[in-house]
Amino acid sequence: MVKNDRWIIEMSRRHGMIEPFEESQVREGCISYGVSSYGYDMRLSGEFMAPVFGKGELDPKNKESMEFDEIKTSCFALAPGSFVLGRSEEYFRIPRDVLTICTGKSTYARCGVLVNVTPFEPEWEGFVTISIANTSPVPVRIYGGEGIAQVIFLGAEEPCDVSYADKKGKYQAQKGIGRATI
Repeated sequence: MVKNDRWIIEMSRRHGMIEPFEESQVREGCISYGVSSYGYDMRLSGEFMAPVFGKGELDPKNKESMEFDEIKTSCFALAPGSFVLGRSEEYFRIPRDVLTICTGKSTYARCGVLVNVTPFEPEWEGFVTISIANTSPVPVRIYGGEGIAQVIFLGAEEPCDVSYADKKGKYQAQKGIGRATI
């Protein structure tokens, strides 16, 4: 069952599910963020990790193949055909009987920007690492402090047997942008 805005507001007020939390949709002069009818539009922070290319390939099993520049800015010009890692402004705490699906905002999709975030598993918590790719032939500006993706909360009929916290997931409680690790 998809969780609605009342559930999201209640869980965030009582259990700190999303911090900082915006109870309504903020739209004026920005790419919208905050509670929506059946989800939450999370914001992109102003922290980025841009890959440094030149070693031939990126290998998620070999940390030495991946070098990144850390960048702090409120506005990032994403080069054509490239990607950057970012993180959510919000810290999430997912209940044991909930799974989320996250999808990029249409404002960016209409500029050729693809946003990839894996599901937030039951009892996962942390800042969300976001992969942002520019498929367009020109640079696209992405904005810290503004909406980047919508999180949809799916409720289970009963809690899972083994949560992300139970299995001590490798990306549990991340405080910054998480690099690939095995």
